[in-house]
Amino acid sequence: MGNTEKSVVNECIEGLFDKSCQKLSKARIFDLPDKKEVERLLDDLKGLVYPFCFCSCLKTEACVEQAKSIKERLKRLIASAFSYLCEAQGEKNDCKKAIEKAEKISDEFLLKLPAVFEVFKKDVAATLAGDPAATDPDLIILTYPGIEATFTYRLAHILYKENVPLIPRMMTEIAHSKTGIDINPGAEIGESFVIDHGTGIVIGETTKIGERVNIYQGVTLGAISLKNARSLVGKKRHPTIEDDVTIYAGATILGGETVIGKGSVIGSSVFLTESVPEYTSVLLEKPALKLIPRKNK
Repeated sequence: MGNTEKSVVNECIEGLFDKSCQKLSKARIFDLPDKKEVERLLDDLKGLVYPFCFCSCLKTEACVEQAKSIKERLKRLIASAFSYLCEAQGEKNDCKKAIEKAEKISDEFLLKLPAVFEVFKKDVAATLAGDPAATDPDLIILTYPGIEATFTYRLAHILYKENVPLIPRMMTEIAHSKTGIDINPGAEIGESFVIDHGTGIVIGETTKIGERVNIYQGVTLGAISLKNARSLVGKKRHPTIEDDVTIYAGATILGGETVIGKGSVIGSSVFLTESVPEYTSVLLEKPALKLIPRKNK
């Protein structure tokens, strides 16, 4: 390597490790949870919950061993997440409790899986009931992006409620990258939830969604953008969608005080920042179409 090349490389490294850059993350990079391991864990959880679809454990003994493996790996990930948080915040004394916290949360996570399974079965059943193209539940579980994103969200939400750093968002962002559906793990979503087609859907952190809600592609349940957005941390910023609501493709509903009443229908491409009463249809006026004959046939 020539002197000029060495100089360029050294300048690059010095710039990357400048003190001002290090302030972005005080934690050592090897303390962070491994994203690939989180993805493998999600795959194994699918195999545990739906073994006959994902062929992970078709006998009770195999499922017990897989559950043990999941628990230990989850515990390590959670411990590394809490260790990262302690180091980043400079709270060294609490770092010793990371493993203890991880043990407790991983145990509780496994105990909650049967309840997640029951809710998820209702999501699948609701999707099957509303889609003539679906031939059976297995097709939905194996191929539908909405089900992939919803299942991942329901797992991530358990950890979010336990205040586990990083991992819940890592989980939902893995699903986001696979499906194009962005569900923040902090959202509250009721049973029999259906995402049809799915691409381009955004569901924000403080969104509340009731039961038997149907959402189509391109829907945004978001927050109104403000200059002092950091002042809204921890506050309700996203809409509330009550039971039995249908939101069609491309609709945008914004704001923490916006409530879509029970049984309402929000039409395609509607933009809403105000509440809608129960059993109301909100539709755009029919646009005027203009047909122009082509000169060259």
